[in-house]
Amino acid sequence: MTAAPAVVGVIGGGRMGAGIAQSFATAGSAVTIVESDARSAAQALERVATGLKRAAERDRLTEPADRVLGRVTTVASIADLPAHADLVVEAVFEDAALKAGLLAAAEEVVATRTVLASNTSSLSVAELGAALTTPGRFLGMHFFNPVPASELVEIVVAPATGDDTLRSALDWTRCLGKKDVVVKDSPGFASSRLGVALGLEAIRMVESGVAEPEAIDDAMQLGYKHPMGPLRLTDLVGLDVRLAIAEHLHATLGERFAPPRLLRDKVARGELGRKTGQGFYTWE
Repeated sequence: MTAAPAVVGVIGGGRMGAGIAQSFATAGSAVTIVESDARSAAQALERVATGLKRAAERDRLTEPADRVLGRVTTVASIADLPAHADLVVEAVFEDAALKAGLLAAAEEVVATRTVLASNTSSLSVAELGAALTTPGRFLGMHFFNPVPASELVEIVVAPATGDDTLRSALDWTRCLGKKDVVVKDSPGFASSRLGVALGLEAIRMVESGVAEPEAIDDAMQLGYKHPMGPLRLTDLVGLDVRLAIAEHLHATLGERFAPPRLLRDKVARGELGRKTGQGFYTWE
């Protein structure tokens, strides 16, 4: 089995970034998380620690949780990323300009052999890579939430992505015990495009009074064997995240991805799903 990358950088320590950091640290990598301030850095470490505690309780760790956590550190600037990192994964909010700027800044710090990746779920990998001097070492590594438990990583290949870059990403995905799907750069890739289409239609059904969220979710779980219904999944992903992806797909692929008014209204009210305690469901 291919070894995990020895040194990994993760830009952004939110739910996704912390999950990515936990997964690589569990596989044996030394991980550096970049966060903007001390409070955010402490929260990122706490997310990793909580995730490791849960993994230990479920007997999914082969070594003590505190030993794994000891491989995770935080820094306040991209300039402090380890120059010898094998892989740097950007995992911030779906804002193309922000992501491109952070990736370009990382490229200036790390070695020329370092693979750069974005955890984007919908943005053009080719357009993000255009901000780099060496786009051949860049690709999309779309992890799924919750990262430590999810089996899938969607590998997104842009026209400029080098063969060695792809091979490394595939090897590292497999060393995490995850499965890959390789897709060409296209709006929404495979997973978000299909997942958002289903989620938006479910929201329209709630909006028009076809059924309650629980009934729609039960229909997909019991009838189609989905592990989670589209509305509960929307709450887990975040309604704001789903709205941002839908707006991007609406702009690039047309009216079938137009966000429903109900989704916009919930986001405007701050009902973002599990992270705020209220979405299509109430969360404690």
